[in-house]
Amino acid sequence: MSAIVVVGSLNADLVVRVPRFAVPGETIRGERFDVFPGGKGGNQAAAAARLGGHVTMVGQVGGDAQGAWLRESLQATGADVSRVGIDQSVSSGVALITTTADGQNTIVFVSGANGTFTPDRLALSVAQLRQAAIVLLQLEIPIATVERAAAEACSAGARVVLDPAPAMAVPDQLLALATLVTPNETELLALTGQSSADVGTSDGDIDALARLLLSRGAREVLVKLGARGVRLISPREVTSWPAFPVEVVDTTAAGDAFGGALAVALAEGAGLGSAIRFACAAAALSVTRAGAQPSMPTRAEVDTLLARS
Repeated sequence: MSAIVVVGSLNADLVVRVPRFAVPGETIRGERFDVFPGGKGGNQAAAAARLGGHVTMVGQVGGDAQGAWLRESLQATGADVSRVGIDQSVSSGVALITTTADGQNTIVFVSGANGTFTPDRLALSVAQLRQAAIVLLQLEIPIATVERAAAEACSAGARVVLDPAPAMAVPDQLLALATLVTPNETELLALTGQSSADVGTSDGDIDALARLLLSRGAREVLVKLGARGVRLISPREVTSWPAFPVEVVDTTAAGDAFGGALAVALAEGAGLGSAIRFACAAAALSVTRAGAQPSMPTRAEVDTLLARS
């Protein structure tokens, strides 16, 4: 299989299960506490590796016990962590996550070593980027590093998949370097400078926002709509795929499961439509259990769901 390189964050996810979200100034009793390996980069690498992809993770952890644990946990999925550096001067990244009984979540992210993963440190892994077939990028590391990774990968002919999370504005040059931009609804609003108060959520509204990204240089926009499935908007056409109906336990990292699975299918030579369906199945399975990396499905599980559907 062709190589997949993930450039991004690695975090320790501190997860509290709550009956509902607290309002400002309120204290509520949590129901359960867990610690999981996470970070959008690490999650996508774990998802791809667990599905059989040949994956190299490029990123950075702190010089603490959590950093060593994050590397070991990701390596156990089958990913190559030799390009995960260590910054002894800072802590590893941490995400504080609350989840409710219906699977919704809120996340507070502390960047730690992810924030010091600057372009000069990425330079040590340029050879891996130039040999990759698929490069997965997100926005939990400095934007300058994301741009450098996209430029290196694009110049070598790799397909660059940009997951613009967490939600923020990004420069046009980064959109133009990506083969595929994969926002959810919240991220699509942030990318286009819109608010939910001003823009609806109909398919027509989603398409109009995506076309704004096309006008700024994006080649294709794949919008993740949760239970409504996904929608691909390109200069030529608009296509949609339904979500797989499942019982939701925890939506944390569903988008990362989607990204890792998409990369695996594309690296194996699947057409974009088939790769999207494969990714939808992986994402659906990931929300049926708790945690980020622990929720990523195996290849057998995804194949079984596809066969049943």
